[in-house]
Amino acid sequence: MIISTGTASGKSLAYLTPAVTSCLDGGTVLYLTPTKALAADQLRGLRELRITQLRAACFDGDTPFEERTWVRQHANYVLTNPDMLHRSILPRHAQWSSFFRRLRMVVVDECHGYRGVFGSHVAQILRRLRRVCARYGSQPVFLLASATASEPGAFAMRLTGLEMAEVTSDGSPKGATTIALWEPPLTELRGERGAPVRRTATAEAADLLTDLVLAKVRTLAFVRSRRGAETVALTARAKLADVAFSLAGTPIGGSSSTAFAPAGGNPGALPLSGGHAIPPGRDISPLPSAPHPGSPDHDVPMASRDHRPSLSSPTQDTHPAFSTPPPSDQGTAPPGADQGTLSWGASVPVSVPESESVPVSESVSESVSESVPVSVSESESADWADLPDRIAAYRAGYLAEDRRLLEKALRSGSIMGLATTNALELGVDVSGLDAVLIAGWPGTRASLWQQAGRAGRDGQEALAVLIARDDPLDTYLVHHPQALFGQPVEAIVLDPDNPYVLGPHLCAAAAEIPLTDADLPVFGPTTPNVLDDLVTEGLLRKRPAGWFWTRRERATDLADIRGGGGAPIQVVESATGRLLGSVDEPSAHTTVHTGAVYLHQGETYLVELLDLEAGVALVGGAEPDYTTFARDVTEISVLASLRSHDLGPGSLHFGEVEVTRQVVSYLKRRLQSGEMLGDEPLDLPPRTLRTRAVWWTLPASEVATLAEEGFDLGGAAHAAEHAAIGLLPLFATCDRWDIGGVSTELHADTGLLTVFVYDGHEGGAGFAERGYARATDWLTATREAIASCECERGCPSCIQSPKCGNGNEPLDKRGAIHLLDTLLRSASAAS
Repeated sequence: MIISTGTASGKSLAYLTPAVTSCLDGGTVLYLTPTKALAADQLRGLRELRITQLRAACFDGDTPFEERTWVRQHANYVLTNPDMLHRSILPRHAQWSSFFRRLRMVVVDECHGYRGVFGSHVAQILRRLRRVCARYGSQPVFLLASATASEPGAFAMRLTGLEMAEVTSDGSPKGATTIALWEPPLTELRGERGAPVRRTATAEAADLLTDLVLAKVRTLAFVRSRRGAETVALTARAKLADVAFSLAGTPIGGSSSTAFAPAGGNPGALPLSGGHAIPPGRDISPLPSAPHPGSPDHDVPMASRDHRPSLSSPTQDTHPAFSTPPPSDQGTAPPGADQGTLSWGASVPVSVPESESVPVSESVSESVSESVPVSVSESESADWADLPDRIAAYRAGYLAEDRRLLEKALRSGSIMGLATTNALELGVDVSGLDAVLIAGWPGTRASLWQQAGRAGRDGQEALAVLIARDDPLDTYLVHHPQALFGQPVEAIVLDPDNPYVLGPHLCAAAAEIPLTDADLPVFGPTTPNVLDDLVTEGLLRKRPAGWFWTRRERATDLADIRGGGGAPIQVVESATGRLLGSVDEPSAHTTVHTGAVYLHQGETYLVELLDLEAGVALVGGAEPDYTTFARDVTEISVLASLRSHDLGPGSLHFGEVEVTRQVVSYLKRRLQSGEMLGDEPLDLPPRTLRTRAVWWTLPASEVATLAEEGFDLGGAAHAAEHAAIGLLPLFATCDRWDIGGVSTELHADTGLLTVFVYDGHEGGAGFAERGYARATDWLTATREAIASCECERGCPSCIQSPKCGNGNEPLDKRGAIHLLDTLLRSASAAS
């Protein structure tokens, strides 16, 4: 069964009741979650039940080795994650025999997080789990819980391979949440080809977090990267330290009804940093009666936009696939720059709105700078010394005890602001929050509502602010709020039959228990063909009794479940030989190439050497004032067109392709200003990827018409490709880093102007197929994203990419709009 309802709707109680009952009846329960934070939070809740017969314990990377034996032998409610199940529990199933024999229920919590290639790997892990359970004579019930998802029953069936009943009715009470869409201003900085650079989402998030904490609004700020979360917290703490230094020891005057009157302003008005205003009705700590000369208009002593410590955040690449997202950093805005644009949505429940769009007013910049009266109580303490300590960062990589302390401090209110990665997105009980800041589109509507749902979990009203990055999709969403409100969440895409995912898990399954013919239906219809390939490659040996793993190394090492498959590259500190971590092999060329800046647990390293044959990247500690982005050249050939149909005057295709990609250089960009420092050449071998793609073509007659109108055809196709990659995540449950693209005025295989968008994973991941199914909507949104951007010739918010192997040449913004208009003209009329 799958329970698919909104945040804070009681899903935990729905599975806890039968799960605890199973333990009391002598059975065992296995609980799976995508994150260790959620497992720890669930364990805390279980222990608060104080049921002596319930022996609950976490079994993950944070579990001390001396406790693991006790968990295996005595725990009857084990909380773990797919990584631990894959690498430790299933390969050592004999040590868990007593637990598996009594296993009554498997709870798969927050299962909407299992999508794309990661979800495909988890689907095969669950099939291996079912097979091990059968080996010990148990047949547990699978109970899945998810935030509202499209077609939850069908998704759950693909994830588990089992028939599913679904529960989607949500009658839980919720307070209203006001959703704000925030677009940072353009700055005077100039990027590639003179394009304007927008102030970064992380810089805006740091400002808003500072203001909200000063207003005593308990706030969670979601940031896409670990470095970004640390940067937001550090910047906000620095702003609060400036305030604390300026206000320490300042006498407090007036009664509790006396409002602070800033110099040069109206009495009772309190503008905050960057021109933001405290929400009405919020009491704040005492404020000074003297202005601070470093702040704009000599109001409250906070860093103005033109005096902030900052870093720059390049936009993400249009090419994929073999890489992971760069960290989000910060950028400055020049004196006199716009203070950003804010669009407010109507108050809506945090759960996904159903049928009607929520009206959103025109952008109103005046609401940003409006001052609001604020009362000051004379009973408030004048001691500001601990003000910076009210903000902290939270992310993976911290010690387990530190993460638990931060979670406790947030719940208790001793921390008022927390900058976090999506580690706190899923289900962790942080009730009592007033506001959530989301720095950059989180990837899916499901994640947006999940993150927004962290606020207001006690039933009170709340605020959620989506801060747009310098990215085509983010730009589109803040200008087209109807794409968010009143829309169903995305269908979750995964492909467990992908042979590049299935193969490693068949090897792992054979290493656990030799495979037999009776096992083949469990793993899917493509299993026989994949087994034949594994035997040919010498990974498995076929015997009369079945298929056996005969190698000495661990079969589980063949699958990097959070990467693209294949043996990962080990990242080793050269001075000490310490293993820092690993990078999946497809990403190595772009993330740990020689000269790359590599971030690990808040520490910065420079890659000294990438040895692909040895599978090792040697790094050394460093503090460079720049970041790096790999640039590549990509070629694509069509292997087979599986489906096609007319799209306007052109044709739309979906099929198999072969992508040859070579990283040829890397770009160095200064952190603080975004200034280009150089383009360093690299000598890396090309990589070949067999995957699936969606592509569209235009006939020569239409292309000739565009050429006669003076458009650069290659630049128009190139710009449309970049923007299309940026918008596909709105229609397929993916990150733009999961996909790539190629465009050409004349492609050798089609003989026409062609634009390709392909899955960046071996065998495909289902994203391109989703784009094919939603092509008209997808390309219409792409056209609107380009047209609505306020730049003249193209910028990172619409058609540019810092990782484009051609250096964003050529690009024709007007040509891309006309190209898409031509393609969609007849298609729109037909629909």
